[in-house]
Amino acid sequence: MRTMGLSCLVAVLVCGLLTLPVFAANEKPLGMIVQAEQAQLGAARAAVGATVYPGDALATDAGGTLRLRVGSAQLYLLSASSATLAQNTHFAQVVVNHGTVGFSSPASEPIVLQTPLGNVRPASGAAYGQVTLASPREMIVAAYRGDLLVDYNDETHTIPEGKTYRVTLDLDQPPAPNADPQGPYGSGVKPAVNPHWAMKAAAVAAVGVATYFIWDELSESPSRPNH
Repeated sequence: MRTMGLSCLVAVLVCGLLTLPVFAANEKPLGMIVQAEQAQLGAARAAVGATVYPGDALATDAGGTLRLRVGSAQLYLLSASSATLAQNTHFAQVVVNHGTVGFSSPASEPIVLQTPLGNVRPASGAAYGQVTLASPREMIVAAYRGDLLVDYNDETHTIPEGKTYRVTLDLDQPPAPNADPQGPYGSGVKPAVNPHWAMKAAAVAAVGVATYFIWDELSESPSRPNH
């Protein structure tokens, strides 16, 4: 009886080991790291050549950078930034947690940046854009090459190529003139407040210089050594 029990245990362990490659094979890689300085992939230090998968968390320390190749597109995180990778059938999706995240993508492989203030994506064709999440209620979106679209609820706004916009979400709208401060529901009860979503042109200092250096990095072949 004891021998039979050991045999069953061995059989279960062997079956488990055989199924591990099957589960790994079903998870398709999303991309590869091509540059990493003071950056993390999950709980470990990010290394050049490491493969990334949907669900992976990316982060950079203060002064760090991280760049990934996702098919023919590229994704980068600047200093003190973090993001989480995702993917659907048609495009790669990146959840921006904080800091600055940008992308360069051809028309055939668009990247969507998901933020608390809406999704940022190419309007059409190749695009190169960047999002800086200042807070859960404010972000700056720059369209360096090609137009970008910002989708929030049922609203869609276009950021033209070469423009930078500040997007804000104001949850504390002032009451209408002559409005009853207690509202129509009586004392102590307030009606629901609809958030106000706005886009304004923003002037970003030295944006031309920053764009040049980022574009130079994105245009650099991953096979070239870092300077």
